[in-house]
Amino acid sequence: MQGTSVPFSATTAELNTALIHRLRAHLKRGGVIAYPTESCYGLGCDPRNRRAVMKILRLKRRPQHKGLILIGSDFGQFKSYVTPLTHGQWQQVSSSWPGPVTWLLPAPRSTPVWLRGRHRSIAVRVTAHPLAARLCHALGMALVSTSANRSGQHPARSFKTCARLFGKQVMTLPGLVGRRKRPSTIRDLLSGKAVRI
Repeated sequence: MQGTSVPFSATTAELNTALIHRLRAHLKRGGVIAYPTESCYGLGCDPRNRRAVMKILRLKRRPQHKGLILIGSDFGQFKSYVTPLTHGQWQQVSSSWPGPVTWLLPAPRSTPVWLRGRHRSIAVRVTAHPLAARLCHALGMALVSTSANRSGQHPARSFKTCARLFGKQVMTLPGLVGRRKRPSTIRDLLSGKAVRI
């Protein structure tokens, strides 16, 4: 299956075993999925799959040098992408999670350039959105998470809009986005500055 809108009668995806197997196979083949997040629908894929990440960038018309955000259900899903944190750094980061705060954390050289772009850090967030968190937990991995839109346009906030925008190029999961009106706050761990509020 190259990509599709998943046919559900319910308004929220039920992450049963059959669906998880289907999603896992789709991601392994380099497929892209769309799912609700705190403020809008997000486009996601396996962060380790360069071909899938490039597909997302083409769909969005987004330059690679900007880098991408990863979401997960717990910090352990980011460990291969970030350098170890001190106890104090961990306390600072973990106090805002799960929640709509994305942290720019130092990344080792092994972190793929297709994720971090031109930066020496990588953006990660333990999501507070129930479906997105369950999705990462069930798949046992972090996911790329970038707003479901063409660059410069408003992000999709519904299953219908997202499915119409990307059609069969993306496997779209039904669900409700969170109540947050703005994208996640982005903070740089090393400088302490808010990059996006």
